[in-house]
Amino acid sequence: MRLLRYASPVEARTKARRRSVEKGGRADVEPRPRVRLEVDERRSQLIELGLAQFASRSYDDVSIELIAQQAGISKGLLYHYFPTKRAFYVACIREAAARLLARIGEVPRDAPPLDRLRAGLDAYLGYVRAHARAYVALMRGGIGVDPEINAVIDETRASLLAQLTSDMAVALPGGSDTVTSPLLRVALRGWIGLAEAASIAWVEACVEADTRTDASKGRRGEGAEAGAERPNAPSGAEVRELLTQALIAIIEGALKR
Repeated sequence: MRLLRYASPVEARTKARRRSVEKGGRADVEPRPRVRLEVDERRSQLIELGLAQFASRSYDDVSIELIAQQAGISKGLLYHYFPTKRAFYVACIREAAARLLARIGEVPRDAPPLDRLRAGLDAYLGYVRAHARAYVALMRGGIGVDPEINAVIDETRASLLAQLTSDMAVALPGGSDTVTSPLLRVALRGWIGLAEAASIAWVEACVEADTRTDASKGRRGEGAEAGAERPNAPSGAEVRELLTQALIAIIEGALKR
């Protein structure tokens, strides 16, 4: 006679996850113990988890159920804070933008304009490098044409422009009375587009180089300093100087007209 063996709860959950994977599904994330948090604390926790997910996956591939499990709450409670997945994504994009602007805002406002520009670009590029996927997700939207997302991106660009280029025009020869020139405003908007495109291209080159270096390190057993720019990607200082000189040339060109 065959004896029946009692399976512990842990064994039962393990077997259930294994069956799910064998059927083509994915193993569930072990939910965290449920802890009661204040409203603001819970919202901050969910946005933090959302930032990590949206930074590493496409919008469609992010699972709200998975995030709820990571937070130790039900999917329904997550929707209490954010009524839709899109609303959750918008909140995460707003937080990413706020963190970027806060980093730039740490630059002393009493520094000379050119020094402030370089320090601001260092802070900007440092954020981009440290949060590559989150930055690309911020500037590229992620859910197609969406008015609210576009508004967040436009506000971020405008704030970056104001913080990075403040008083730059008056600091250059002939610029004291032409700060409000329509041509200069157009030139500055063009420069922020250049800075955005250049920073995305730069950080993508850095990430690609990191990936190749890590693969090579795994094959050869050789180490490399984590987070450093690789030989086939320009350094942050090089990108900073490129953007600085481009801005000076753009402003000077606009002021000559």
